[in-house]
Amino acid sequence: MKGAWKKLGLLYCPPTKNQHHKLLSHAANPLPVLIEGDVYRIYFSGRDVDNKSSVGAVDIDIVSRQVVQEHQQPFFEHGPPGSFYADGISIGNCYEVDGQQFMLFMGWQTPSNGHWRGDIGRLEINADMSLTLDCEAPFMSVDPVDPISLSYPWVMKCDADVYHMWYGSTKTWDAGNDEMIHSINYASSLDGNNWDRKGVSVPYKLDVAQAFSKPTVVCDNQGCYEMWFSYRSGKGEAYRIGYAVSNNATDWQLKLDEVGIDVSKDGWDSEMIEYPFVFEHKGERYMLYNGNGYGKSGFGLAVFSNSSID
Repeated sequence: MKGAWKKLGLLYCPPTKNQHHKLLSHAANPLPVLIEGDVYRIYFSGRDVDNKSSVGAVDIDIVSRQVVQEHQQPFFEHGPPGSFYADGISIGNCYEVDGQQFMLFMGWQTPSNGHWRGDIGRLEINADMSLTLDCEAPFMSVDPVDPISLSYPWVMKCDADVYHMWYGSTKTWDAGNDEMIHSINYASSLDGNNWDRKGVSVPYKLDVAQAFSKPTVVCDNQGCYEMWFSYRSGKGEAYRIGYAVSNNATDWQLKLDEVGIDVSKDGWDSEMIEYPFVFEHKGERYMLYNGNGYGKSGFGLAVFSNSSID
């Protein structure tokens, strides 16, 4: 990828007053859905006082970068005790099956007597853009391929026959350097509902990139795929955004030096950058992403330029 991302600044951070009690802080995992013109409804994961996340949203004109409407009520709240999403919802992306739009998410469980874990759930996007849980059971849960924990799914259909999914899967909570191995795995489906899991898709490297999350993928009409994701090296650094390429959707090459975006010298994204969402709008390629505090400082916007940017 030749070029770099030009940061356009902080796009939205939740106000500190008069917030719904389920959306007191954070605007993590921004997910844009076009409403009309240049206005997108950007869903996000906000948190309550107990750090449990629910789905909020804000409508923003992506060209003028102006907030059109802040939605005070959550669009979907985390589940009751014992549910697979009892301790939070971290949203992934949207896709369509037989005319029905779905939104995928990671459901969190943080038991008092064990390690946190995640499963993948699915929400229906209704005609009025409200959200309804597709099923009380996980859409995808642990199995022999993914025996520990799942996270952040991304589904897309680049041809007429196959749905592709990339998602996070934990291999171990500690690889010997006080950091987990959480890889990006691949699955395929003919109907968008039943998935054939293939295992690790993006290679991980200890002390380089071993804790991945939140893939976002684009593909062109020649079958070339590009992926951006969050990652930690395992050497103590906070999240950064990484980049990989593939010619077949399943086998990827890390191109971390070609990502074209990094933390800023100061400000809201000076400590970490993570949870990217890349999308096209009117001939431009944009990236929504989070900064400091896993989305506590809000989310920003960057636009891709084919020339290098200082």
